[in-house]
Amino acid sequence: MTAPFRTLPAAALLALIAGTAAAERTDLTIALQLEPPHLDPTSAAAGAIDSVLYANVFEGLTRFTESGAIVPALARSWETADDGLAWTFHLAQGVTFHDGTAFDAEDVKFTLDRARSEGSVNAQKALFEGIESVEVVNPQTVVLHLAQPDGNLLFNLAWGDAVMVAPETVAGIKTAPVGTGPFRFSDWRQGDSIVLEAYDSYWGEAPALNRATFRFISDPTAAFAAVMAQDVDAFAGFPAPETLPQFEADPRFQVLVGTTEGETILAMNNARAPFDDVRVREAVAHAIDRQAVIDGAMEGLGIPIGTHFAPHNPDYEDLTALSIYDPERSKALLAEAGLAEGFTTTLKLPPPSYARRGGEIIAAQLRAVGIETEVQNIEWAQWLEEVFRGKDFGLTIVSHTEPFDIGIYGREDYYFGYGKPEFRDLMDRLAATADPSDRTALLHEAQEMIAHDFVNGYLFQLAYPTVADARLRGLWTNAPTQATDLTGVTWSE
Repeated sequence: MTAPFRTLPAAALLALIAGTAAAERTDLTIALQLEPPHLDPTSAAAGAIDSVLYANVFEGLTRFTESGAIVPALARSWETADDGLAWTFHLAQGVTFHDGTAFDAEDVKFTLDRARSEGSVNAQKALFEGIESVEVVNPQTVVLHLAQPDGNLLFNLAWGDAVMVAPETVAGIKTAPVGTGPFRFSDWRQGDSIVLEAYDSYWGEAPALNRATFRFISDPTAAFAAVMAQDVDAFAGFPAPETLPQFEADPRFQVLVGTTEGETILAMNNARAPFDDVRVREAVAHAIDRQAVIDGAMEGLGIPIGTHFAPHNPDYEDLTALSIYDPERSKALLAEAGLAEGFTTTLKLPPPSYARRGGEIIAAQLRAVGIETEVQNIEWAQWLEEVFRGKDFGLTIVSHTEPFDIGIYGREDYYFGYGKPEFRDLMDRLAATADPSDRTALLHEAQEMIAHDFVNGYLFQLAYPTVADARLRGLWTNAPTQATDLTGVTWSE
């Protein structure tokens, strides 16, 4: 049995042993920059929750693939009534939650009724408002009755906010999530890591990994050190893009650079003076040199945008010329608004590199036209509390990574305070429209409306760099939703 190994040269023997060890690995340590504030994707706007749990621990009726396509998940098939007002979903057989209890149509009803209820704290409650009722036909069949036809229904059900939960375990979901996915929650060392383990009774194809550890490293310098020392096997959304050439030149690593749904914006509080004046918002927009922000904060990784829409979407309209960098125009607009001497406002920055680094550059650009900013670096939970929920800000920088989320501009109570009735009417017409050319026209109108109203400063579409061990296969390159899907990840020789 051992003779063949004795006849091999030492170098070949070591290579064989190393290759065998790599092929047999079933664990993974992957780093992310942001730690979730809690572990309930159905009650918070924090994409960091989905980054760990989407498709791994929790599943919905439908799901996103890496290409952004919508495919069956817990619902294996469906049909819709001729009038578009009833959708019948047929559920997968033999599905159990991680506590061993069965998943069935009653859980679908509980989940969707909870999400759309009057007291719902679901950050995307608007996705479910068109559902009039949820009817349980039998344990494997459920019917959604709609107030009007909704061409976005399958898309909406794929969001992380629409994953299935059970009434028996929902009370503890924020610290001990129980889903139906291929991995079950094992441990959370707050401030450090979350551990997932393969669920032996998973209803679908078992993952190749038995254990996955998510480590949270917010500082870009520490991120570089951890990857270079191979303390982590991969870093998804790597926050130090200036170091990517070093990893590209090192055969131990692979560098993946993909696209995201992340519209990165300088959000303005439209409900608070002076940003309630469109001239001031336009002045801010013309004060920003987008390319300088992309080059300085992202090492050139990012696509300039002029509205809240992803450039890779076929319905995208390039409106960057409306808010071209023009500081003299910015000063003139401020004078026209009675602010020739400028003004001071807050600029609250969450932890991601695009915000902290981009904020320094934008603060200097605004200062050049007379707008002083009180820069405050805040943690993610604080941002959610003060900015998103409390609306206590003048300016902030954030990347909206939810897919196809232009509809947020129709929400009256949304944090940047736009909620224009005409825009809400556009979204209602879009939801009731199925014809592709008509939908394109409506989406162009929506993009133009918010661009001409200068609701926010539109900066760039966030790139998604990942640095990983060269032997890893199956990591998502693109991020059509904020997820770190490990269901297809394997080690190779």
